[in-house]
Amino acid sequence: MANRIVRAVRLLREDLQAARDRDPAARTTAEIVLAYPGLHALWSHRLTHKMWQTRALKLPARLISQFTRSLTGVEIHPGATLGRRIFIDHGMGVVIGETAVVGNGVTMFHGVTLGGRSMSHGKRHPTIGDNVVIGAGAKVLGAIWVGDGAQIGANAVVVKEVPPGAVAVGVPAKVKDRPKAAPEVDQCEDPAIFI
Repeated sequence: MANRIVRAVRLLREDLQAARDRDPAARTTAEIVLAYPGLHALWSHRLTHKMWQTRALKLPARLISQFTRSLTGVEIHPGATLGRRIFIDHGMGVVIGETAVVGNGVTMFHGVTLGGRSMSHGKRHPTIGDNVVIGAGAKVLGAIWVGDGAQIGANAVVVKEVPPGAVAVGVPAKVKDRPKAAPEVDQCEDPAIFI
């Protein structure tokens, strides 16, 4: 029991640090804890995802996730698998589907959808690699893979796989030449595409 508590506290601290590291507007830990809806949605998801693993708790997990959606504007299905150090900036309008998998260190801006393109059961949402940046309003649809360090431009509609370190922009999204190393957001040619 003590190990679980220690792990949970470590995870919460990582979430706070991710917000502090990736949001230049973050001033204090208290402000982040009290006023960041993306963080609240993430914390709620960590609880509902655990509940989702138990058949008898699936309905309560869905109800809590929907209540969280009404409070934060962020809808994360309890079945989605989220990594560590994720940062959802602003949050409003973010939707993450049931079979989505999101890696570690991912940054998402408002209006992002990780959605499906099929009504069939099974894997129908994207898998997002580590350290991916997904710009505001971007839609990543279907059981596709977005590689580590990739960047998805604002309002892009991604329906095909994105290689590691690549930049995908447009509707439908096209992959631009891959940089030699995945750049930080503030080192991109045009950082405005991510806002």
